[in-house]
Amino acid sequence: MRYLRSDGRVAIRRPRRDDEAEFVAAARRSHDLHHPWLSAPDDAERYAAYLRKIRGRDSSGYLLCDRATGEIAGYANISGIVMGALRGGYLGYAAFLPYAGTGHASAGVRLVIEHAFTALGLHRLEANIQPGNEPSKRLAQRLGFRLEGFSPDYLFIDGAWRDHERWAITAPEPGRG
Repeated sequence: MRYLRSDGRVAIRRPRRDDEAEFVAAARRSHDLHHPWLSAPDDAERYAAYLRKIRGRDSSGYLLCDRATGEIAGYANISGIVMGALRGGYLGYAAFLPYAGTGHASAGVRLVIEHAFTALGLHRLEANIQPGNEPSKRLAQRLGFRLEGFSPDYLFIDGAWRDHERWAITAPEPGRG
């Protein structure tokens, strides 16, 4: 398996068409973990749509994989990528059972951030997190995101407009950190 980045225990790679069965099974297994925060692609049609979306010019998607088994432990996406003066995008992420709470998501998302700031040439990533989603907020804090604000009725999720907190991280300046 060719990985984009690895920290030894976790690695990231691009999703492929032949990942559908494993990804869909993991999304179904993790439905209660994710609800009401997000809805992962949990059937063939939604997985195909997901692949089309992350292959667009303004999106990029990654699987967070356990290196020992090669299994998909979660996924992360960068959407709304804008270059020019902003060089930023929106980061979303989720762990799959049984990997939730094992550190796989933190390690994998850290690798995605490193990839975004180097290979993609981005400067800023923003994660919009619903106020009650404590695990996602803790992950953002662990990785160095800062809370920048609150957006009422920001995204339409699970049949309703949901409030979100805006968390962001910027690339370290050369020679710092």
